[in-house]
Amino acid sequence: MILVFGKTGQVATELARQAPDATFLGRDAADLSDPEACAAAIREHRPGAVINAAAYTAVDRSEEEEDLARRVNGEAPGAMARACAELGIPFVHVSTDYVFDGKGETPFSPDDATAPLGAYGRTKLAGEEAVRAAGGVHAILRTSWVFSAHGGNFVKTMLRLSESRDALSIVDDQVGGPTPAADIAAACLAIVGKLSDSRRLSGVYHFSGAPDASWACFARETFDRAGRDVTVTGIPTAEYPTPAARPLNSRLDCSATLAAFGIDRPDWRQGLDAVLSELGAT
Repeated sequence: MILVFGKTGQVATELARQAPDATFLGRDAADLSDPEACAAAIREHRPGAVINAAAYTAVDRSEEEEDLARRVNGEAPGAMARACAELGIPFVHVSTDYVFDGKGETPFSPDDATAPLGAYGRTKLAGEEAVRAAGGVHAILRTSWVFSAHGGNFVKTMLRLSESRDALSIVDDQVGGPTPAADIAAACLAIVGKLSDSRRLSGVYHFSGAPDASWACFARETFDRAGRDVTVTGIPTAEYPTPAARPLNSRLDCSATLAAFGIDRPDWRQGLDAVLSELGAT
């Protein structure tokens, strides 16, 4: 049995579709602001593997709530990983491109130096470090620009804005790989299966959609495929200030994930078509 932390988030929702026999713990059953309660839940359920698909993801708000974000993103994954190490079971933890500073244009590899720009990235990096320190069988899967038909995400925001706007200015100098939550879920399940057979695969991996694109490009593709007549003007990040700094370069080198698990980068445009269809937006 697989135990999943998360129930209503984008990746957790897709995991429930693909692994209906798994056990899912929402906030009511396992509050990530209480790390030891999360560890206790693992010991109680004694699963065959654990996937952590839950996190504090409010990037801007984390600048004001870094202590809470650190408990959820840093301390809780560490407690989960230690419990998994005690039980000798694999642990898959979803992380983020925000652990990098976004400099340059070269895709970041898993072993590149980390240098988060803000509180969200710092807390997620703390979680990675705690998972590694636990010493158990684990995979840290960094991903980027997650979207689906559920929750809040860029695609749904663009569709909502298109209902009242025929022109939008979208940041064009941040580049990364939009990633369908459904593909992240599938990757997590495939990795759990491989980790169960091979401890040597423990480590940090990257997984993002292809091809890399800017937010403005992502918006144009969304409107084109949804049949929305919206003009997108690209603007620099400097013209769209936010409380938390965003990395300009969110490109991820995913070659190690392909080599270890046979999982290639998904074409996010196909995933976008599926999401738009589910939303009835095509």
